[in-house]
Amino acid sequence: MAWVNAVVQGILLGGLYALFACGLSIVFGVMRIVNLAHGDFAVLAAFLAYSVADATGLGPFWAGVIVIPVLAAVGYLLQRVLLQRSLGVGPLATLLATFGLSVIIQNVLLQTYSADARALDIGRLASASLRISGQLSISYLALITFVLAVVVLVGLQLYLSRTRTGRMLRASSDDPEAARLVGADSRHLYGIATSIAFATVALAGVMFAMRSSFDPSIGPTRLIFAFEAVVIGGLGSLWGTLVGGMVLGLAQTVAGQFDPALTLLAGHVIFLAVLAFRPQGLIPARST
Repeated sequence: MAWVNAVVQGILLGGLYALFACGLSIVFGVMRIVNLAHGDFAVLAAFLAYSVADATGLGPFWAGVIVIPVLAAVGYLLQRVLLQRSLGVGPLATLLATFGLSVIIQNVLLQTYSADARALDIGRLASASLRISGQLSISYLALITFVLAVVVLVGLQLYLSRTRTGRMLRASSDDPEAARLVGADSRHLYGIATSIAFATVALAGVMFAMRSSFDPSIGPTRLIFAFEAVVIGGLGSLWGTLVGGMVLGLAQTVAGQFDPALTLLAGHVIFLAVLAFRPQGLIPARST
């Protein structure tokens, strides 16, 4: 039963990784940008939710409802003001720009909140769980996170395939010049894609803050997990992010049954194995 519990927990943990990876996948799929500040924006969202909850007395979920649209607006403005200009220079410029953002965010958070770890207080939900058997229980918070990840991915897939803006986003990703000829404003579309990516990473940051403590320095670690989930699942593939997240989560929890010291190493080994033997990922993207 301990192994069954490890598998279940790994799948649920994969939902959180998928949330982190979702925005990274969208930005790469549409603009071919690897956002090195991705994890730091998740941490920024966690600290903003903490501040909102502390200042207003709202619960963490309501604080997240306020923070997510704020990060979405920040993403749109950041794309139009900074990332769009770096795109015109070359891929190295975007890497340097997002790396600079990562350094700035970490230092601003450090100066504002200090290096102390914080956590969002969610009361009894933090320890509440659904008891299946004596050795198997499912955390309600982990289950909520997984369901949110699936809902977000389904919603994004429908948005990209059923709406005009979504189809234009896919067209701009596949052939920017042809999309421009039929009236697509690539700058606005890229801004929308970045806004969606920032909204999802804000959601991931808030959910992570409910599950664990956080501090200004953990952004790069969140980026690594998100990047590994994206690569394992398939660059630019939305469903691939869910599969990649679950594979990564399973590798960590199952390896932890053998030796807790192997938890993180196992995920990195799976990532390297996919790069070596299936570099296109488990579910390669057809388009966006």
